[in-house]
Amino acid sequence: MIVRQFLDWARTAPEDARAKAVAALARAYVRPELGAAERAEIDEALPGLVADPSPLVQLQLASALCRHPLVPVDVVLQLARLPGAAGALVLEHSAVLNVRELIALCTGGDTGRQAAIARRDGLPAPVTALLAEVADVGVLLELVRNRTADVPGFALGQIVSRFGGVPELREAVLSRPDLPAAAHQALIRVVAGALSAYVEERQWLSPAEAARLAREASDQATVTLASPPQFTQTRALVQGLQARGELTSALVLRSLLSGQMRLFLEAVSVLSGIPVDHVAALAADRSGEAFRVLYERLGLPAGAFIAFRTALGVVQSESYLDDLDGEPGLRLRILDEVLAAYEAAGESAQGNRIVGMLHRWQGEARERSDRQTLAA
Repeated sequence: MIVRQFLDWARTAPEDARAKAVAALARAYVRPELGAAERAEIDEALPGLVADPSPLVQLQLASALCRHPLVPVDVVLQLARLPGAAGALVLEHSAVLNVRELIALCTGGDTGRQAAIARRDGLPAPVTALLAEVADVGVLLELVRNRTADVPGFALGQIVSRFGGVPELREAVLSRPDLPAAAHQALIRVVAGALSAYVEERQWLSPAEAARLAREASDQATVTLASPPQFTQTRALVQGLQARGELTSALVLRSLLSGQMRLFLEAVSVLSGIPVDHVAALAADRSGEAFRVLYERLGLPAGAFIAFRTALGVVQSESYLDDLDGEPGLRLRILDEVLAAYEAAGESAQGNRIVGMLHRWQGEARERSDRQTLAA
């Protein structure tokens, strides 16, 4: 009777008064001590309350009911479809909505509705996968920043393929601890490609030099990505590189010159088809003969053998292993010893392009070492 009287009164009451009354009624509805008869009466009245044309009334009702788990599903769906803040509150917080209903509410291209769903705690994978495919960059920023959302690796890859060129989204994706190797590598390729295009567009370098710069930047980022102990997907990363034709001898050498033995061993294992523990045993042969056999099987450039063999000896020395805990990147000490070995063998940049590349990398490592010294 009280609820019916309220509805009769609400037809002519001012907006502010209706909003306050609806808020009071909704607060009463969510109290556990409310009797069954009273609850049933309010249940019957809720669809009419949701239909109130006032945004203020809608917001008060949504605020009171959005977290209540026992609101009838038809009422929740009615509230969820309201425009503006009222609908967003319900979409973001209501536990009544199931996966099927959330997917239906994601369709239609309403970005406000999609963004509210993207912010939900514990958003399940089927919904995040749909958003990754259809939502715009603003919605996907909300999704990627939602650490409780279950975003599968393939969905993160879809987001990267669609909007990897947007710096803000790229940074948000990179900050996710569950970012798979494939998506991370895709981001590296996007950045390297943008760098190459930028340099070439301004005619700072020839197209060939710009491509080389982008390739080396991509390799540098890949080796940094694979740095232990936080990275645990080295095999998957290497297999992805090989599948795309990006597992080059230069990348394998850079990994070794950076002291990244795990990345080096996995790369050699994938390239050779030999199990990684067998590769490790061959590489550990101090005479170098076993490694030469492996090297020839890989078909790596003959001019790079001194670099690989010398770097391998330095990395395997106990005196150097303690130095691998700092910032990842090319190690100046390894490069110095490798270039000294080439000098002793009478090889120079003019006769061996590998030596020229190593000199460039030595400059990169020296700059990095100088930065670390200044920071300390």
